Amino acid sequence: MPILYRFKSTVLLLFLIGSSCKGQQKEAVSAPEPATEAQAPIKVAANRTEVYLPLLQGKKVGVVANPTSVVFNDNGYTHLVDSLLSSEVDVLKVFAPEHGFRGTADAGEHVKDGVDTQTGLPIISLYGKNRKPSKEQLSDLDVVVFDIQDVGVRFYTFIASLQLVMEACAENDVPIIVLDRPNPNGHYVDGPTMMEEHTSYLGLNTIPLVYGMTMGEYAKMLNGEGWLENGSKADLTVIELENYTHESEYHLPIRPSPNLPNDTSITLYPSLGLFEGTNVNAGRGTEFQFQRYGASFMDSTAYEFSYVPEPNFGSKYPKEEGKTCYGRDLSDTPRMNEMTMQWIIDAYSNTLDKSKFFLTDGFTKHAGTPLLQKQIEQGLSNEEIKATWQEDLEGFKKIRAKYLIYD
Repeated sequence: MPILYRFKSTVLLLFLIGSSCKGQQKEAVSAPEPATEAQAPIKVAANRTEVYLPLLQGKKVGVVANPTSVVFNDNGYTHLVDSLLSSEVDVLKVFAPEHGFRGTADAGEHVKDGVDTQTGLPIISLYGKNRKPSKEQLSDLDVVVFDIQDVGVRFYTFIASLQLVMEACAENDVPIIVLDRPNPNGHYVDGPTMMEEHTSYLGLNTIPLVYGMTMGEYAKMLNGEGWLENGSKADLTVIELENYTHESEYHLPIRPSPNLPNDTSITLYPSLGLFEGTNVNAGRGTEFQFQRYGASFMDSTAYEFSYVPEPNFGSKYPKEEGKTCYGRDLSDTPRMNEMTMQWIIDAYSNTLDKSKFFLTDGFTKHAGTPLLQKQIEQGLSNEEIKATWQEDLEGFKKIRAKYLIYD
């Protein structure tokens, strides 16, 4: 299957600059693999400079970016902002989503406005008091470029950032260009569908937890379904990927966020991400984020595996900090083709004091519905729970089909 640029292990990840992590596992950069005619490399939109640079010449540009916003080259990669500046594009400012422009903030931690020390450009936070660009912040721009690597999970907040940026652009007559990137979980649609009354920044629309679309496709859906505020439509241009299909197995060469360090964490994230709405630790505070789960209040006799979370890069205050957590190691899990409830059911079943398990409000925001917690508490199996999703999933797939760019 097509796999994007693989670099030598000596290439440092942008997210690890300044990090104190001691690598004990596979990072998201691997040795080169020989290309074959059947494995034409995926070309991300940021590398299609011949397509989008003419759209930016003579324009005042704002960029929504983070450390994944890069242009690949023979030496590794160059950040998109640096690439644009070297091409004499007049970049005026950078908008930073969750985790920040350089990617050092914890999940949920507010990102502050500031100045990028490498370029001198002002950085405007979209994950603090302001999550949507204001009229004043857009008033001096002719166009906004959005380039963020997504992982295809509803509560991963970058699609919410995309929606609010598109709304702001629509309201202020500023065109937006989305540089598309592959979705490593784009080969399936699964999970509970968000209920309208429970929408939040962890899910602004009634879509399944795993929606199987790239950022560019999702942007088209936001416009086409009238999901922007007041049904407005952004002046949208999507720069498409080359050599990508939804079945492409995509290896991310840069962490999309501090706690998704490798392919295994990304394939497990749709299933283990629901632990964020519980008191169970899902690997934060270890070198194996979203590749294990456990808690001190789970039955130690039910598990052979245990670990102790400690503060580290990307997790200053991990759940169960300093406590021995009993649970499961999933670090050898191969690429998944579905979301599963088996692990959260396992954890709940082996929790000694079940009143400690759920953070009800947080779990509902992540699941998108209060029904899922009730189903787990009632003892439904993985298969029984997933059967209740199917009607909604089929309905969403029909809508999704209208906006797919890739096979």
